[in-house]
Amino acid sequence: MSGAVGVKICGLTEEVGVAACIDCRADWIGFNFFSRSPRYVTPERARELAAIVKAAAFQPVIVGLFVEPSEQEIERALAHAPVVVMQLYASPERALVLRERFGLPTWLSCPVSDAADLPAEGRFERLVVESRPPKDATRPGGNGVAFPWAITADWAAPSPWMLAGGLRPDTVAQAIAESGAVAVDVASGVERSPGVKDPHAIRRFIAAARDKNATESAFPLESRGDAAI
Repeated sequence: MSGAVGVKICGLTEEVGVAACIDCRADWIGFNFFSRSPRYVTPERARELAAIVKAAAFQPVIVGLFVEPSEQEIERALAHAPVVVMQLYASPERALVLRERFGLPTWLSCPVSDAADLPAEGRFERLVVESRPPKDATRPGGNGVAFPWAITADWAAPSPWMLAGGLRPDTVAQAIAESGAVAVDVASGVERSPGVKDPHAIRRFIAAARDKNATESAFPLESRGDAAI
């Protein structure tokens, strides 16, 4: 990871968001392959966006997000996009089968509402701990809902983990302090509208996550300029 706290920006759909993640040195970027999400991208679109990463001097790790996927869905995504890590919304048993099938590092999304929900077994490269979705939600994540961050403060995590759910530029530093997280994941919290990232919010979020005293000026746009991203 490039900073004291690892940062993943998830659900990228357009070039300006990808460029901002590169400029600000996000550790991971996520492409969402769940068709019911406003952040959904086709494998072909993910390939176009990934080309920006591949052409850059600094290259965030590309994560593919899948929700209860079939093997065929993952195969199609991997045939087009250079996904390095799979993030799965699936049962642990199903996720293990898919990890074995595709041989990629696998992150398991773990919905929680209280300390009793925190996973006790760590059979994956990373656990993504996030809020349980509302009952009327149409997707398991990206709903902008937070949980009581302090429940993870004394958690003996069985594997590396990442905090997600309801994080924003103005709350992420507090969330890290209360939860003890060493990595964070954001999607809706850095958007100007569903599925459309705000480059300025991305900069503010990464600065706040890595240094509570940092400001947006710590992450200049270098040669691109606002118009280019």
